[in-house]
Amino acid sequence: MSFELITIPCLSDNYAFLAHDEESNKTLLVDVPEAAPIQEVLEQTGWELTDVILTHHHADHVQGLDALCRSHPARIIGAAADQHRLPPLDLAVSEGDFIEIGSQRGEVFDVSGHTIGHIAVYFKSAKILFTADSLMALGCGRLFEGSAPQMWESLSKLSALDPECLVCSGHEYTAANARFALTIEPQNTELQRRVQSISDRRAQNLPTVPSTLGEELSTNPFLRPDSLDIRNNLRMQNATDAQVFAEIRSRKDKF
Repeated sequence: MSFELITIPCLSDNYAFLAHDEESNKTLLVDVPEAAPIQEVLEQTGWELTDVILTHHHADHVQGLDALCRSHPARIIGAAADQHRLPPLDLAVSEGDFIEIGSQRGEVFDVSGHTIGHIAVYFKSAKILFTADSLMALGCGRLFEGSAPQMWESLSKLSALDPECLVCSGHEYTAANARFALTIEPQNTELQRRVQSISDRRAQNLPTVPSTLGEELSTNPFLRPDSLDIRNNLRMQNATDAQVFAEIRSRKDKF
């Protein structure tokens, strides 16, 4: 059995995710940008919310929690390293810990960079990876607190996972990320095809999230600092992967 996954648009460009384990009837929510859209999906499905993972402390990922829990109390899970600025946690986790949601078992990764203490959770058997603002569709989170080497280390952990897994990231930034990606690796034909697909989906107001890790590995410049084309385009043929990543992140900040 796998999760039944629903992507829920929230606020102007956020996503929350509901994952339902039919075998146990447990339902996981990842991040709570606002309560109303999530409550609506819970009412439509009849699912009982049992667990909430908060990936990091930013308001647009946690601010709907109080309102939601008034009608849907649940176990609140978040990073031990970030619990001083998260809402009160029932379960504080660190890298290498596992989160059990019925028959599903999720491994916790520290993916600090966007913030310190940001976590991602990988449900291997379900092939679902919740990344929020670390690895994003054709991008990665802006480095508000961490360093470029730290973020590169975080992304490298995620890059090693099953390329067939779904990457459930936290925002609809994909079209803007695509425009930037083309400036870094315009020769990439897979990227060109993906950009067209993104344009078609957004024209129909459809989400571009989740993506697959395989798609990200072949088209996301933040995962591709070893690409010879990227290194030649940036004139960084002899740099380390971390140095190339840092240059790409710096360019995106100014894009």
